[in-house]
Amino acid sequence: MPPDPSASPSFTPAALTIVAAGAAVMAISIGVRATLGVFVLPLSMLHHWPVSTFSLALAVHNLLWGLVQPLVGGLADRHGARPVIVAGSLFYAGGLLLTAGGSDPAAAMLGAGLAVGLGLSAASFPVVLALVGRAVPADRRSLAMGLAIAGGSLGQVILPPLGGVLIEGQGVTVALVALAAITLAMAPLALLLTERRPADAAPLSAPTTDSVYAPLAAAWKSGAYRLVVIGFFACGFQLAFISIHLPGHLSLCGMPPGAGANALALMGLFNVAGCWICGSLGSRYSLPRLLAILYGLRAIAVAGFLAVPLSEASLIGFSALTGFTWLATVPLTSALIAHLFGPRDLGLLFGTAFLSHQLGSFLGVWAGGWAFDLTGSYQSVWAAAGALGLIAAILHAAISDRPVFTPRCRPPEPASNVLH
Repeated sequence: MPPDPSASPSFTPAALTIVAAGAAVMAISIGVRATLGVFVLPLSMLHHWPVSTFSLALAVHNLLWGLVQPLVGGLADRHGARPVIVAGSLFYAGGLLLTAGGSDPAAAMLGAGLAVGLGLSAASFPVVLALVGRAVPADRRSLAMGLAIAGGSLGQVILPPLGGVLIEGQGVTVALVALAAITLAMAPLALLLTERRPADAAPLSAPTTDSVYAPLAAAWKSGAYRLVVIGFFACGFQLAFISIHLPGHLSLCGMPPGAGANALALMGLFNVAGCWICGSLGSRYSLPRLLAILYGLRAIAVAGFLAVPLSEASLIGFSALTGFTWLATVPLTSALIAHLFGPRDLGLLFGTAFLSHQLGSFLGVWAGGWAFDLTGSYQSVWAAAGALGLIAAILHAAISDRPVFTPRCRPPEPASNVLH
């Protein structure tokens, strides 16, 4: 169990600055990403594209985000998060401008697909949370990450409606340029993200192995790490499937046209509370047990949603419970990895877990569309989402929170892989 937070002082002003700036960076990067879904139909109509054209570009940036995240996280661990986030803001803004200025599908693929995917990998959860985790003592790490995610979640509440207003009032092109300008604000915010490392974190100048991936090879020998990575796949599958296909499912069930958007907005609001509360609890209680509870709650939410007749009340209940757990797994998962292996290589190790998350996201989006085309229903994928939540809960319940090794010492033999 993590140490009692009352045993250490509150956040220093420098740590609070890092948490606040990190939250602002994530509010922009994740908020703009959430806004891109608003552009699918208007941009397709403007350029006379099939809807699948821009949708494929968004799917590619989702997958690329995960594929390059371990490398980008490792670079941030070695050279600092600041230059990585600045580069990410430039890629992100450039991708949006390329999409705004081109009428060819290739522009959308290069811009919204490849460039935005690279920008997200450099300016989102793994890089920012690794920096936040290194800036505070171990017994404050989960709370700091929860606060950063909670603040960042506000971007998902604010920016999509703003994007819709801009599209309606100024047009698609101007709206994309405005979003590009917003993403450039991440660069000056990154200047506030200085490396301030507590006593339990090795300095950046400490000796490192020759390979960027050497810490990953060592961590992969731990069964605990492998279970965390597998469990995070379930998180990505559930979130992507629900966020993309819930509106269509509700339409099929005869709910009003705005029901899906309202449900997702409600999830975003409850997500802020969930991240803050779970981040705080992570400083007091077992991280694996808390994650097991969250995944179990998701499984219960899906099972109840399928079992109870759909109504406005049942949809509100599902949205509230799902929203509470929505991104609450992120600060707890990153804090667990830092607790098990130390914070020095958190960008690489959490980035690899996030790759698993994004593979789950890609499969969740694809499986929902495939199932609907094949059967005219999403029921089978809803069932899979619930089952994956149960599996992830069981996997995390099998993990001990006893540290495996720290950056200052060699990992133990695989036999001590903290599995019950």
